[in-house]
Amino acid sequence: MLGASLRRLREEKGLPREVAGFHIRASESKISRMELGRVGFKTRDVEDLLTLYGVLDDAERRGLLEMVREANTPGWWHKYGDLLPNWFTTYVGLEEAANVIRTYEVQFVPGLLQTAAYARTVIRLGYPDVPEAEIERRVHMRMQRQERLTKKDGPRLWAVIDEAALKRPIGGREIMREQLQHLLEVAALTNITIQVMPFRFGMHAAEGGAFSILRFPESDLSDVVYVEQLWGALYLDKREDIDPYLTAMEQLCVESTTPGGTAEILGDLLREI
Repeated sequence: MLGASLRRLREEKGLPREVAGFHIRASESKISRMELGRVGFKTRDVEDLLTLYGVLDDAERRGLLEMVREANTPGWWHKYGDLLPNWFTTYVGLEEAANVIRTYEVQFVPGLLQTAAYARTVIRLGYPDVPEAEIERRVHMRMQRQERLTKKDGPRLWAVIDEAALKRPIGGREIMREQLQHLLEVAALTNITIQVMPFRFGMHAAEGGAFSILRFPESDLSDVVYVEQLWGALYLDKREDIDPYLTAMEQLCVESTTPGGTAEILGDLLREI
C-alpha cells in the first residue's frame, strides 16, 4: 500500500522514476520495486521521496512514515517463506490488506473457499514429489488465509466459479461432496457471494482464464488485478489495464447464477455424487 501511495505522489508531480531514484541515490529499478512493494523500505529513502514529491504536511508525512514500519513488519505468512515464491508472497500480502476480493476461477474451487481435503489434493497435484510434512504446511497456510473471512472486519469475497470446476472430480466422491457442501454453507455468510458460470452460456467475457481483483479501503489506492501463470503472476494496477478486467467481471456476474441459482446447482451436484 505504501508503494502505491508513493507512485501516486510521484505521478502527480510528473516525475519519472529515474529522477526519483537519483534523488535517493538509487536506480530507476529500485523505485519500481518500491512502488510494487517488492523491496523493503528505508525510512530515510521515504522521507527524501516525500520531500521531493512536495509532501510537507506533518500529519500526512507521519501517516506515510508509519506505513514504513507496517510494511517492514513481517506478516504471519512470512513464516511460510521457504514454501512460497516471491510472486505469490506479494499476493498474500495484498489479499490481507484488501477489503473486497473478486475472483473468477475455471480450473479449481478458489483457494479461499477450499476445504482442507480438497486443498490437500490440489496441492499434491502441483507438488507431487515433496514430503508429506510440506504438503500439510501448505494446506495449513491455505486454511489460515481463510480465517480472515470469518472475522468481524473481514473482507467481502465475491467469487464466480465456472461450472467445470465444480464438476471436475478432485480427490474422489467424498472429498467433492464435502467441498460442495462447504460452498453451500459459506455462501450463506453475509460477506461471501458465490455465483456459478453455467455451461449453458457457452462463451463468455472471461475466456482468457482465471483472475482476481483486489480492492482496498484506502480511497486513493487503485485496484490490483492478479493473474496467475504457471510459474509467475501479473500484477496490474494501472487504470487502462484494470478496466478490461472490471468489465469482464461485471459481465460474468450478470451472466452467472443468482445466489438462489447457485444453491440449486450445488444441490443438484450433491445429489449426483
